Amino acid sequence: MRRVLAYFGVIVAVIVAVAVTSLRNINRQVAGSDWVNHTHSVILETEALQSDLLIADGASHTFVVTADPRDRASSMNALSNVSEHLALIAALTRNEPAQKAEVAHITSLVEERSDFVRQVLESRRSGNTNAMRSLLAQDAGEPALNDIHRALEKLKNDELGLLTERDTASFLQAQTTRWMVWAGVILDFALLAGAGLLIRDDIAARQSAALSLQTLNNELEAKVKERTAELSSANDRLTSENFERRWANLGLEHQLRYSQLIVNSINDLVLLLTKASNITKINTAVTRTTGWEPYELVDKPFSGFARLTFEGPTPLLNPVAQAMEDGRELRGQNAVVEDKRGRRMPVRMTLFPLRDGDKVVGCVVILMVLGPGEPGSPGLSHQS
Repeated sequence: MRRVLAYFGVIVAVIVAVAVTSLRNINRQVAGSDWVNHTHSVILETEALQSDLLIADGASHTFVVTADPRDRASSMNALSNVSEHLALIAALTRNEPAQKAEVAHITSLVEERSDFVRQVLESRRSGNTNAMRSLLAQDAGEPALNDIHRALEKLKNDELGLLTERDTASFLQAQTTRWMVWAGVILDFALLAGAGLLIRDDIAARQSAALSLQTLNNELEAKVKERTAELSSANDRLTSENFERRWANLGLEHQLRYSQLIVNSINDLVLLLTKASNITKINTAVTRTTGWEPYELVDKPFSGFARLTFEGPTPLLNPVAQAMEDGRELRGQNAVVEDKRGRRMPVRMTLFPLRDGDKVVGCVVILMVLGPGEPGSPGLSHQS
């Protein structure tokens, strides 16, 4: 797009340059035409001056011979025209120094000849024959007129030379204008053709880009549909898995609840211990028998709730910890449990390790309360 704008900018610049050059040349041609007319005017006035001067001179000589007033009037009228022609020539050449000097020389010669003609006419009109004869005797005649003729011819030739130069300059300016206009037109057509090619290429590029964009949009739409289908399928799977998980959790909750019900239905004291021998869970028989609430026993050491009793020497290691370390069961171990009121109750302890794979992570302890007289029951079973 920038190249197209650059092309149009150059086209506008060429048009402006051609217009400015053409206007300048037209103005020069107008000025040249004015100068041509001016030169022709000088030439015409020069020729008219020469003709009227000859008429004035010839009419004066005729008046000398005939003494006819009409000849005198004709001569005076011609002299008046000569003065007007001199004034016009001087006005036309006032801005041309070379011609101005020539016109001044011509003016002096013509005025000298005009004065002579007026003197002759006045002497003949007044009847002063001697003065008239003296003037005619002093008259150079043809040489004076020839000097004026040569001066006028030189001025006319100079003006014709200027006219030739101005015609040549006008022709060259016209040629320059013509070539400038044609060159500008050809260049503008070439630039317009280049701009057309650029516009065509730009349109083709835009169409290609639009086609590529449409293709990408179609591919993207297909991918979006595919992804949407995958997400919908995944959502369906997740929904199904959520339902399955919820059912599994419900089943697990039911199983845990049933397990808890089973454990709570046992009359013996049941406790779950961690591997560190801390209580994590108890059944309702513990609370019912000892009065201890779950929150009072959970996370407390098992040794603070029940103590093993030994008939022989006390072992160096804790049998409960040793059993969990070895991963073996303990059966029929005598122990004493202290209830919330401080009473001690004899019990028989059985321990079952809990395994997660190959590792022991805790154990289940079952404490069976012994009645009086049962083996392992001390005599102070329910004493405070």
